[in-house]
Formats: sequence, C-alpha cells, structure tokens
Amino acid sequence: MNVSAQKYSFDFYGGTFNFDVPEGVSIAISSDASESGVLNFYQKISAGDYLQVINQLKGYQKEHKLNDWIYYQLIRKTAEQISPKAENYFRYTLYKWFLLSKCGYDARLAVGNNQVIFYVRNNEDIRDIPYFIIDDHKYTCLNYHDYGKLFKQADSYKPINIAIPEAKAAFSYKVTRMPDFKPESYGEKDLAFNFKHNTYHFKLKVSDDVETIFKNYPGVDFESYFNIPLSRETYSSLVPILKENMKGMDQKKGVDYLMRFTRYAFLYENDDQNFGKEKRLSPEQTLGNTYSDCDDRAALFFFLVKEIYNLPMVALLYPTHLTMAVQFDKPIGDFIVYNGKKYSYCEPTPQKQDLKIGQLSSKLKNIKFEVVYAYEPKAKP
Repeated sequence: MNVSAQKYSFDFYGGTFNFDVPEGVSIAISSDASESGVLNFYQKISAGDYLQVINQLKGYQKEHKLNDWIYYQLIRKTAEQISPKAENYFRYTLYKWFLLSKCGYDARLAVGNNQVIFYVRNNEDIRDIPYFIIDDHKYTCLNYHDYGKLFKQADSYKPINIAIPEAKAAFSYKVTRMPDFKPESYGEKDLAFNFKHNTYHFKLKVSDDVETIFKNYPGVDFESYFNIPLSRETYSSLVPILKENMKGMDQKKGVDYLMRFTRYAFLYENDDQNFGKEKRLSPEQTLGNTYSDCDDRAALFFFLVKEIYNLPMVALLYPTHLTMAVQFDKPIGDFIVYNGKKYSYCEPTPQKQDLKIGQLSSKLKNIKFEVVYAYEPKAKP
C-alpha cells in the first residue's frame, strides 16, 4: 500500500467504511465548471493509484449486498470525504462521476451555465427528474436536486465525451434490500388503532436513516415502489406483532385488519400540504412519518398483505387516487375483473364512508382507472 495515502473512515448505516486515498488521487482544480476542468481532472486522476479506493468500494458493496441506489449513497459520502461538497461543488461532482464510472456504471457529465450535470444510464421508467438521450440510451440526472429551479433545458448543457472502458453497466433505482442500520439509530414510535371494538397498540422502531436514504429518491415505477422492503429492526417491531394480533382470524378478517391498520393508524395529508410536491413514501417512511397519502397507504398495505398472506393483488390508479384490490378464494362484495380473475376492492386510505372489503368510494364508482401493478405470487418449487 502507498505509505503517503490519506486514510478515511465513516459510518455507513450498519457498518464502517474505511478507505485510502493515495496522494496522486487528490486533485486540486478550480470550482468553475468547464470542459477543460473535467479533462484536466480526468487526466491527472487517471495517472494516480485510484484502484485502491475502487477496490475498497466494490468490496464493501459485495460484503453488504448494496443495491445500486444505496451504493451510490456510499459513493456520495466517499466523494464528500475526499472533496467536501460545500467547498468545491464541481470537484465533488467530478469525484462522484469518476468513482461511479470506475465502479462499472455508465455515468456521464455535461457542462453549461457554469454548472456540471451528472447523469447515469438507466433503463427503468423513472419520472420527475430530467433525462438525456444519447445513442438511443436514456440517462437520468443524478444531481438535479442540487440545482432545482436553476436547472436549464437539456440542450443548455454540452456532454463531455470521455471513453471509460469499464463504465458499461446501467444503473438501477430498485431497492430490494434495506441496509441493516445500527440498532441504536432507531427510536420508538407509538401507534394505535381500533378494530372490532378492540384497541391495538404498537411500539414501532423507526430510524431517521431511512429518510436520508430516500431524500432525493425519484418517482420509480409502481412495481419497484411497491416492493421496497422494511429494514430488519422496523420489520421485527411490527410484522410479528401483527401476526400475533391476527391469530385465529380467517383470511378475510385478517386482510380487513391490515386494511384498517393502514387506514387508521396514521394521519392523512396529501403531499402538496405535507411536502409541497408529489412524493411517494416507502412503506417504512410511511410508518415513520406523521402524515401520509393514498400512494403511501397502498404501498404499505401491499407490503403487509404480501408478507403475511401473499395474495394476488392489483393497484388501481384513478385520476386523483390510488387504491388496491385483492384476490380471495371467492370474491367479497364489489370486485374488478383483470386478466380473467376477480379482485375485491380494499381501500387502505381514509374515506368519508367506513368502507368494508368489497366496497369502493361512491365518488370513484363511474370513474375510469388503470391497473398500474399486478402482483401474482410465485409458485413454490
């Protein structure tokens, strides 16, 4: 190992990331975003022993089984250690781009208006962030939130062509596994709701680290969104208790219990009032937040029904509402037919009427909807 390497270490959710930055990998550049600045940075850092950092990043990703989005948070924090964002945003962004590229992802840069735009190839249906098309591939912007209203039209930025042979992989926003956060990072949240004349109380474990992970998370497709899991501690503080409370209930009553838990254990507020914009919360964010809306409830209800009963379900998108329908052995009340199968309405969001399974809000009865996600349990081998 290079004896003149600078050692760094920081906590990253459940573990500690240690890495070394050899002298030749610490590059001084102007804070003015320019093509010449990018080329100068790349030429200098490419001559240094950067593989140490890359191998340490890859090793940590493999050891902790990090999805791309979580791995990108690790790369962001690594870049922040080497080159603090507040000191030189251009330099910080170049480190993120270089590290992501050398870890194998097809990341690109563009400059214009003294701004540096950082984007990555992505093949998924991502909404609410800008993207560029290059050679018939879509590249989504990773640093749009840093500029917000200062972000210009895509044609205001000039792409910089630097061929990095190993930068081939598309980036995925799917989060299929949450990190194992440190138990001490969790606080307790009291929840309660009434069901069949009984009040059920929960002491839920929630962590602020979850909010941090999803702070700049874009609007993903419904399949990706609905399948974001809970972290281990939050799961352990909720799902076994739900199962215990539901002991002896038949399937219909159990799903009714989960529907009413999702509906009444949380306060309702739409995203415009809560966040000032549309923002989908993951199931764990919904558990941790004071307020949530229909998208958030639908995702949480889906997670709980899938986890406890693993029943086929469809998500129904109306012009101003998202709700769920579940396939039982026999349909209950009103239902929709999708691909020849009957799914009974299950409304996980508070409505003016106290809707039962198989009841749809009267204001939606003659409104067109779209099935935006259909879940079919995999057959057990």
